[in-house]
Order: sequence, then C-alpha cells, then structure tokens
Amino acid sequence: MNHCATVLDGFIPCLDGLPAPLAAVGSDFLMFEAALERQAAAALDWLAGLPWPVLDQGISAFVFYYPLFMAYAWMIGAGIFYLRWERPQHRAGRRVPDLPQQPPVSILIPCYNEGATLHETLGYLRRLDYPHYEIIAINDGSRDNTLAILEALALDFPALRVLNLASNQGKAVALRTAALLANSEYLICIDGDALLDPDAIPWLLRHFLDDPRVGAVTGNPRIRTRSTLLGKLQVGEFSAIIGLIKRAQRVYGRIFTVSGVIAAFRRSALHRVGYWSPDMVTEDIDISWKLQLDGWQLRYEPRALCWVLMPETLAGLWRQRVRWAQGGAEVLLRYGRSVWRWSARRLWPIYLECLAGYVWAHLMVLALLGWALHPSRDFWDALVPDWTGMLLSVTCLAQFAVSMAIDARYEAYGNGQPGRYYYWMIWYPLAYWLINVGTTVAGMARALRKRRGQRAVWVTLDRGVFKRDD
Repeated sequence: MNHCATVLDGFIPCLDGLPAPLAAVGSDFLMFEAALERQAAAALDWLAGLPWPVLDQGISAFVFYYPLFMAYAWMIGAGIFYLRWERPQHRAGRRVPDLPQQPPVSILIPCYNEGATLHETLGYLRRLDYPHYEIIAINDGSRDNTLAILEALALDFPALRVLNLASNQGKAVALRTAALLANSEYLICIDGDALLDPDAIPWLLRHFLDDPRVGAVTGNPRIRTRSTLLGKLQVGEFSAIIGLIKRAQRVYGRIFTVSGVIAAFRRSALHRVGYWSPDMVTEDIDISWKLQLDGWQLRYEPRALCWVLMPETLAGLWRQRVRWAQGGAEVLLRYGRSVWRWSARRLWPIYLECLAGYVWAHLMVLALLGWALHPSRDFWDALVPDWTGMLLSVTCLAQFAVSMAIDARYEAYGNGQPGRYYYWMIWYPLAYWLINVGTTVAGMARALRKRRGQRAVWVTLDRGVFKRDD
C-alpha cells in the first residue's frame, strides 16, 4: 500500500489510481504546498536574522524623539515667522493694514442645523469694518429652523443672500454652489457658528493684493467654549500647537491646511483646481493640497480672527479628531503620487512629516499594547529614557511659553487673560496625546476602508457647553 507524503499529513489523498488529469492537479498542489513551506521557512529565517535589539532601540527612540524634535522645529519656525512678519506690524501699531484698493468680497457661510447660532454669527457680520461685501448663507438640508431664521434675517440685512439645498449635500457642495454664484473674486468662508472679527477682511485681503501667486489665506480661530477642562485645553492647544505649526509651516515652505472655520480664497484659483472635492471628509485639507499642487501659495494671517465653538465632551472630541485624522489620511492616499513631482518639491517636508505622524501614532499604540500585556520597568525605560525624562516636560513648558508670548495678544474673547488657560496645559501631554494617538489610528483605518467617490455629508457635531466664561 502506497502512502503519499504531504505537508498536511492525512488530509491529502493518495494520487495512485486517479485519472491522469486529476493526478496532475494533485501533483501540482503538492508542489505548491512544498514551495510555500520552503518560502515560509525562508521568511522565518530572515526574520530571525534581523537585528531585533537594534530595531527595538530605533523604534523606541523614534517614538520618544519624534514629538520632541517637532516641538523644537515648530518653536524655531514660529519664532522666525513672528520676527519677520508679525512684530513689524505690531510695532507699526496698525489696527488694519493699508490696502491699495478695496475690492468686493463674498462671505460664504455653509449651514447645517445652525439655528441656535445664526443670530450671533450674522450679528457679528453686521459690524464688519469693510465697505464692499456680500454674505451668501447656504442652508444645506438642515433639519432644524436654520432656513426660517436665514430668511427672516435677510429681510432687514440687504447684504445677505440665502441659498437653500433641499437635502444634505455636504459642506464641499455647499461651498462650491455659493462660490459659483458669488459676485466677487475673493471669497471668505466661515462656519455657521463662527464670530468673525470686524477687522478680519483687510488682513486677509492684503495677501492677495500683495502677491498674485497667493491662492488662499487661513485665519486665526480662537476658542469660545472654555467652561470645562477639555475646553480650556483647546484654548491652549490652538495657540501652543496649531498656531505654532501654521507659523512654522509658512516659514518652512508650505501649509498643511487652511482652517475650515476661517479661510479666504481667490476664486480663479479655486476654478483652476475644480473647487472643493465632495468625496473628501475634510474639504479644507483637500483644497489646501489641490491649490498647492497647482502651484498656488497659502498664507497664514494671525490677525484675521474668528471665535468658534468646539467640543467639550470626550465623545464629541473623539468624533471630531477622528474626522480630522481621516481627512489627513485621505489626502496622503490620494495625492501620494502627485506630490513627488519636482514642481511639488516644497510639499515634500509636509507630506513626510504628516506620514511620520501617522507612523508614530501606530508605533505608539503597539508600544502601549506591549507594555499593557507585559508590564515591566525595562520596557517603559526604553520608551521614555530616564536620562531625558525631564526633557519632555521642559520642552512642553517651553512650547507653551513661546506660544503665549507670541499669541497672547490675540486672546481677546471673554476676559482676555490667556494665562489662566495655560495653567491647564499641564494635562495636555497626558490627555491629548493619548486621544490623538487613538484618533489617528482610527482615522487611518476609516480612510483605508472608505470607497473613493463616496459623498462626505454633514453630521451634527458636539459644539460644547457654550457657556460664556466672563
């Protein structure tokens, strides 16, 4: 009696006595199994031969030193930005810049369930210190009384035009519709809960008038909701993290994204790149990359202020940051080939830094899981070296101090005393780093699962407790 020797003993029948075609198929299968076994053995041998101690040390060093390195890069870049562009304006003592002309401006306000905030938002727009502007408010299939409020406000506000989309089409479609119907070359886009500073328009416009290569300008959003710990942390975050990053990116070459709550655009530049993409979950990141890949420049204007609502619950914050992370990942995936053209070389550092951030978050999750499964002092020492244990804390304090020195003059909402909110930033490394690590990993997973072309529509977000902190 013949026996067939196979990799899976007892599961593959003998080939003796089978018809020739079936015997040939069985023989090929055995050869495939044997080849697969050899390949697996070779792969295991290759993995076993890797210098795992060196790799472990390298990964641990990257996890620890990457945020440290970026913090100093941001501080240095922000300092250069301040000395070169901000301090001269402050010394000149100008409330608004001197413009060579005052062209008409269209302010676009996409709205979805904004009935509770529109009176205040439109009330601030009545105070604008600029002679030629129109306001286009787009009701994008709201389920509340947004449309009724807009129509009532338009009766005694001649500058306000109301567009109504019957169903929820998403912010990108709302902005595109309004841009096509606008009467101006310069568009300023704000959210339905944003309070635009009366002097914001001249500060935004000056960049377009000074340089025809500028396609968009991002303003400086400030946090209104600050009655909880999360709200207070975000006050510091928008200064110590987001404000420093945008300043540094402007110095180093390109800006990762304009702010979705306050940004100005040259309409001819938008037309060249096809306006906002309706299938990208964060239309602000996407349009920033489309413009810069087409050769347009983005600018950051810290004196163009607006005050916005932000989540003050963990669930709301988690949903918001997952969406942001997903939007960044979608941009990395969509423009991963286009960005490596020589003409787009100034985007390379931003792309690589963003990619490194996603890699860092995933490695951080693996490191934390490893420590949770096998807790040991040696593992934690490898992740956070003892001899530099204090360096991270000192760097955080230095970053907050630099940001407060640069950004404090813009903190005019409420009592205008930003220092009281920086006290709460001692919780930032523990609270926000862990949240951002989790949301980055979750956002990348969503971006990988999402079908290309799937419409990104509005969702109702947590807008905070919305309690004035006077």
